[in-house]
Amino acid sequence: CCLASPARAAGIQLLDSDPGLTGAIWYPCAGEPKHVALGKLEPPVEMGLTGVKDCPVTGTKLPLVIFSHGRGGWFGGHNDTAEALADAGFVVAATNHPGDNGNDSSRRDSLSVLASRPEDMIRLLDFMLNAWKDRVAIDPARIGFFGFSAGAYTGLVLAGGNPDFRRIAPYCTEPDKSPACEQFRRGYIPSNLPHDSRIRAAALADTAVNYAFTSEGLAGIRIPLLIWRSEFGGGGVDPKGSAHTAGSLPGKPDIHTVAASHFAFLPPCPPPLAAAVPRICTDKPADFDRAAFHRDFNASIVGFLRERLGDGMAR
Repeated sequence: CCLASPARAAGIQLLDSDPGLTGAIWYPCAGEPKHVALGKLEPPVEMGLTGVKDCPVTGTKLPLVIFSHGRGGWFGGHNDTAEALADAGFVVAATNHPGDNGNDSSRRDSLSVLASRPEDMIRLLDFMLNAWKDRVAIDPARIGFFGFSAGAYTGLVLAGGNPDFRRIAPYCTEPDKSPACEQFRRGYIPSNLPHDSRIRAAALADTAVNYAFTSEGLAGIRIPLLIWRSEFGGGGVDPKGSAHTAGSLPGKPDIHTVAASHFAFLPPCPPPLAAAVPRICTDKPADFDRAAFHRDFNASIVGFLRERLGDGMAR
């Protein structure tokens, strides 16, 4: 893409020493990309990434982008976007959200995980800036965020949004015994969720949990936002809700809509994943070209974050 610097391989380091930080780091490096096996994700599918494992970081004063996956996703679920950013000179870090990922659904449908998601990202950012062995390569003044679905909700909170979970009441009818509604009935209503002023710009795709946001609750967001929406929604995201959230944001966010369904923001599925989890690999309309869309989608994210975080990246 013309928005990227000359292509370089994406280096990969895995985060696996701390149960609270299971994930990966992508970054520019010189080397021949290879398959990096990661084991199985539920349902049993062999997962992996493409890159140069543990190669030295190329460049200094690099911008950092932290990734937040959607409900039931995993840290490698947006690998093509991470690779595009790393090839363009960014460091990218992603982690599984404990209790809400492909191998751990223990808190997936709870209000508590909506409160802990921003904390997970702050923990990841603290690690990258203070404990990562290659932290000297990062410019701490240029931090960005990418999130999809519940990950986009997480980005709104970190950017200054204040969700009001009392607004779940109309959805918690008596027959609804979901963990979130049971917590609500017991009076567990998270509030005062953390923000992080270190994040200077955010790219968000198909925001979820839209019921919790009002224009007043979003008024504290002051950073530049790139918003992508799906026209047809799905995966628990009502396109009317995501449109309302986008229209309630302060300032002038850069808003785009794609004529597709919710899971179009995930990379094209390899055949084994498409066979195992067709729900996330099937698009609406049926002839939607997910691969072609991702070329444009990734280019827009690289261009937006490069513009908003500055183009002073060392080559």
